[in-house]
Amino acid sequence: MKTISTILTLSALLASAGYAQAAPQAPNPASVSGEAPPNAQLTNEVMYKVLAAELAFQRGDAFAAYATMLSVARGTGDPRLARRAVEFAAAGSLMTEALKAARLWSDLAPRSEEAAQALVGLQVAGGRLDEAKQALARQLSAASPAILPAVIANVQRQLARVQDRQRGMALMRELLEPYRDLVDAQLTLAQIAMVSGDRTTALREARGALEKHPASELAALTLAQIVGDKDESAKVLADFLKKNPRAREARLAYSRMLFEQNRLADAKREFETLLQQYPQDQTALYAIGLLSAQANELADAERYLAAYIKTLNGVPDRERDSTQALMVLAQIAEQRGDIPAALKWLEMVDGSAQGSYIGAVMKRAQLTAQGGQLDAARALLQRADVASDDERIKLIVSEAQLLRDAGRVREAMQLVEEALESHADSVDLLYEHAMLAEKEKQFDLMERQLRKMMKLAPDNQHSYNALGYSLAERNLRLPEAYDLIKKAMSLAPEDPYIMDSLGWVEFRLGRYEQAETTLRRAYGLKPDPEIAAHLGEVLWVLGREEEARTLWRNANAKDPRNATLQGTLQRLQVKL
Repeated sequence: MKTISTILTLSALLASAGYAQAAPQAPNPASVSGEAPPNAQLTNEVMYKVLAAELAFQRGDAFAAYATMLSVARGTGDPRLARRAVEFAAAGSLMTEALKAARLWSDLAPRSEEAAQALVGLQVAGGRLDEAKQALARQLSAASPAILPAVIANVQRQLARVQDRQRGMALMRELLEPYRDLVDAQLTLAQIAMVSGDRTTALREARGALEKHPASELAALTLAQIVGDKDESAKVLADFLKKNPRAREARLAYSRMLFEQNRLADAKREFETLLQQYPQDQTALYAIGLLSAQANELADAERYLAAYIKTLNGVPDRERDSTQALMVLAQIAEQRGDIPAALKWLEMVDGSAQGSYIGAVMKRAQLTAQGGQLDAARALLQRADVASDDERIKLIVSEAQLLRDAGRVREAMQLVEEALESHADSVDLLYEHAMLAEKEKQFDLMERQLRKMMKLAPDNQHSYNALGYSLAERNLRLPEAYDLIKKAMSLAPEDPYIMDSLGWVEFRLGRYEQAETTLRRAYGLKPDPEIAAHLGEVLWVLGREEEARTLWRNANAKDPRNATLQGTLQRLQVKL
């Protein structure tokens, strides 16, 4: 018997309800499906008709091609020509004619599995289930125990194409009745019941399968899926794992379920168990690494993620994007001051992951510039491969920010202005141009660009926040500033930086208690030195000077070069 993949090939093709109008390849004259060709004489007339059929199909006349080829197949008894007639009819969506040709092919090649598969596939596709029933039953009974699960799956796929789904499922149940003791059959019955909306029967079949086959991961996974309730599904898998502790797929499913329920510590413990059993398991290494990073257990995160990257050995991971692991590793290395290691991880980001690749290039440029190599950083951005104008604009903005941080604001403005000549409506370029204009104290230009942003992207919170904050910082048009920032808050209500702007304009308006509440909330979400500077000034004005100093000391320890913080301390003449 042929392998199951070979057996199913033509059947899967011909069982489809629709066909593309493409020329099928002519069959090899040497043989068709293992059938010896007949002893019919190959006359000039036969050759002429075969050629005429092929030409008719090339002209788009599938019916004429089919009719001619079928006539020649009948006259010669050649199963190869009957098969060709099936292909012509199927390609022209002539399903009744394809079925006639398939019957002839099967009659001429009674031992051909391919012919039998084609016939039953067309019978199923045409809704002739009574005709297909015996053939499908023969497929199941002829299958060896090793391939029977695959044959069951193939029969299920075929019957799933029947327009009358209830009739198709009823036939599937009938065909599987003799195989009830087989776990795959019982689980297929459970799936059919679930699709039919009969959860009670689905649960009964799935539970029965697991009781008869207590070591079957497929049974446990199917039952967990059918149960529906998350807690009960988790219990199904937990109970199964107690009896089958090395069941990898079940433990993976259970771990993911715990993660989805936000039981992160439990999920991590399950992945660790999996890793003890399978020390090179990529999924476990990756998951534990990310969970450790999320818990701020950076040493563990680095160890597991580095081990995960090592297992890849330069080969992309087909199941997951390894870019996230590389970016986390780079971030950890940066936090501990190991810039060469951070750059090493970033350089490993594959260019095929285009969005992540651009982010990695930008980060490499930032770290390179921080190391005093601004020209090298700019060259990285300029040489990077991009897939779109949007990505090129991101790199231009990144380069402008590097120049701005280096104090070369005029060069940054020139770079952005040149880009705006060809991308005048780019929101990213307009925003960067506005921020650079503010640096140069060109406030009218800043406001024009932000107003233009508001028209182009009315749902972009950054333009409202930037203009509102600039007005509040300069103590100008405070009611308008307040309205702008409130608009930004309505678009991004959980953004701590917009909360900071709101608290600052409330302070400027003299609403000190309200400002303190807003700024405390912002600082709770993001303990940023700039937010600390504003909150500290509110506390200072409220007479709580020691509390303000404590806040500023903590912020200064994190970022002693923060311009807003240092400006606040200098303006208030405060020494820490």
